Parts: sequence; structure tokens; C-alpha cells
Amino acid sequence: MTLCWNAVGVVVLAVAAIKAQSVALAGFGLDSVIEIGASTVVLWELADVERTRRRRALRMIGSAFVVLSVYLAVQSTLVLVIGFRPHHSALGITWTALTALVMFALARGKSKTGTALNNPVLKSEGRITMIDGILATAVLTGLILNALVGWWWADPVAGYVLLYYAIREARESLNH
Repeated sequence: MTLCWNAVGVVVLAVAAIKAQSVALAGFGLDSVIEIGASTVVLWELADVERTRRRRALRMIGSAFVVLSVYLAVQSTLVLVIGFRPHHSALGITWTALTALVMFALARGKSKTGTALNNPVLKSEGRITMIDGILATAVLTGLILNALVGWWWADPVAGYVLLYYAIREARESLNH
């Protein structure tokens, strides 16, 4: 379910990010790519009956978040310094609202399954999905503030919220 949702989301977010020129939507799209990768890594790790892939799986997930962190730090800072004003995005608002709802439901299911199986990679994937829901909410807030109040800076600030969670998740995955 996560893979399918995020595969569609990457396309929707790419279109919305390009059209609105939004760093938050672009960052959230990249986060969706990482979510696809993380879900694939979890399936790969779960297929390993000898449990030799666990450490490598966590490092792969953590490394992807390091790349996302660098992108978000640079892009959000540039947008704020330059004073670039992203456009409004009804598509971005609709998609991020739906994504928040779906990700919170999926995160709960993954967490329960990971706990039942005592699997740290699946539990980590559940945290990533929960963060995806939180990030969707942060991006949604930035998009709404930009659209309704004209707070153009809310978009790159939402990028910094994504950055905080990306750094936190990278640290957690790489130190596990």
C-alpha cells in the first residue's frame, strides 16, 4: 500500500512542485522517493531468513535521509535568502491532506506489525511512515498559509521542518 501510494505521489508532487515552484512540495516528493526505497528495503530485509541484511538495510534508509537533508538545507535557505515566492497549489494542498491521512493509518499498522514480529527494520519503516504523515501536515500548513494569507516564507519553513525530521531519522537509522 505504501509503495503504491508513494509511487503515485511522486508523480503528483513533481507536477505540483514544478507548477507551484515549491521547495516544500519538491522536498516532500523526494521524501516519497525515500519512502518507496525504505519500503523496498524492508521487503528485502524481511525476505532474509538469516537476518544478515538488517544493519545494511538500516544504513541504506539512513543514507537516503542524509541526501534529503542536504537538499532541504540548501534549497530552503536559498529560497529564503533570495525571497522567492512560490505559487499556490490546489493540487499540492489536496494531495498532502490525503497523504497525511493515509500515512498516519499505514504507520499505525506497520508499528503494530513490527512490534508483533520484533523487527527493528519494520518498526523503523513505521516511524518513517509516521514522519511522512507529520511532514505532509507541515507541508500542508505551509501551502495553506501561502495560499490564504500570502505567507510565501511558510513554504521554505515547511522545508526546514522536513529537514529536522530527515536529520533525526538519518541519525536514528545510521546509529541503530
